[in-house]
Amino acid sequence: MKTALLHYWLTNMRGGEKVLAALGDMLPDADVFTHAYVPSAFGEVSPHHLWGHSVRESLVARLPLGRRHPQVYLPLMPTATRALNLEGYDLILSSESGPVKGVRKPVGARHICYCHTPMRYLWDMHDEYYRTAGLGGKISMKVFTGYLRREDMKSAESVDRFIANSAFVAERIKRIYGRESMVVHPPVDVDFFGEDAFVPLPSGIEPGSYYLYAGELRDYKRPDLAVEACLRMGRKLVVVGNGKMRERLERRVGGCGDVMFLGRVSDDGLRRMFSCARALLFPGVEDFGIIPVEAQASGLPVIARGEGGALETIDYGSTGLFFSEGSIQSLCSAIECFEARTWSSDLCRKNAARFSIGEFKTKMSLVLGR
Repeated sequence: MKTALLHYWLTNMRGGEKVLAALGDMLPDADVFTHAYVPSAFGEVSPHHLWGHSVRESLVARLPLGRRHPQVYLPLMPTATRALNLEGYDLILSSESGPVKGVRKPVGARHICYCHTPMRYLWDMHDEYYRTAGLGGKISMKVFTGYLRREDMKSAESVDRFIANSAFVAERIKRIYGRESMVVHPPVDVDFFGEDAFVPLPSGIEPGSYYLYAGELRDYKRPDLAVEACLRMGRKLVVVGNGKMRERLERRVGGCGDVMFLGRVSDDGLRRMFSCARALLFPGVEDFGIIPVEAQASGLPVIARGEGGALETIDYGSTGLFFSEGSIQSLCSAIECFEARTWSSDLCRKNAARFSIGEFKTKMSLVLGR
């Protein structure tokens, strides 16, 4: 069976790309199609190969800035997707949270879409993205949102079967596209995060002395809640990750030594930060959220917003707590409740094992009939 793996764009290694990597392991002879591919982001040299797979890009990659910032050409992607030649392929497996599922399906081929989320900036979070966009972004959204929504709906019709990465996303697929889907949670390398990390903590950080925020510093992830709650309570917070909010948050913290910004760290460094923290603070609403699972695999409990994928990955009362409102006081109350209890690292690791790479491959093998 000739198989095509589709992914919206390959410019860095995040959760969606880890799903693609696991699918690639399962389908070693598959070819990869994408709008743009940056080999160096994946430790590769050739622009035509990724993890042993042949890579073919759409016309977007040939445009100015097309590889580094493919999202600039979002309005062109429906056309670029349809221009991809998939003749001769029997199975199309798309890893999707953008406009790649609208590919022209050959006669007799089957299209399975692993949906990370329907495009947030077109649907549920359109107003939030518009509010935080610059002038150019606002103009683009005004002009193209209606067109892209129509194209997104049309592309969903060509999918034979949807796989959702969480029950939260399955509900969104049903509400937006009117389609049922099977839930297969993304793969998490729980074995890696379950091992000891023999790297030192950054200077000035003592084991067990701090709460941890790990992730991009973007508005919808609400790192500001973690910062404000810890400032209010006088708790130490270590912030791992970069993003456009960093400068604003650093100004807010000023010279207060309770909050430390580390920027991006290595996987070993993150594993070490997990193993020595008091808890992970996860204040955003995510479709799934791999970071809380990685934290639990390290034995670290999680204090999370009680919405989205966190409801599926955290065992309330055993591996973490939820706070119900997106407010500083709600998070502060959850931290106080957390500190009044004892927590088991073993229970955290056991819960995280449900989301292993092996579990993902087993469930996807059933989907693919292998």
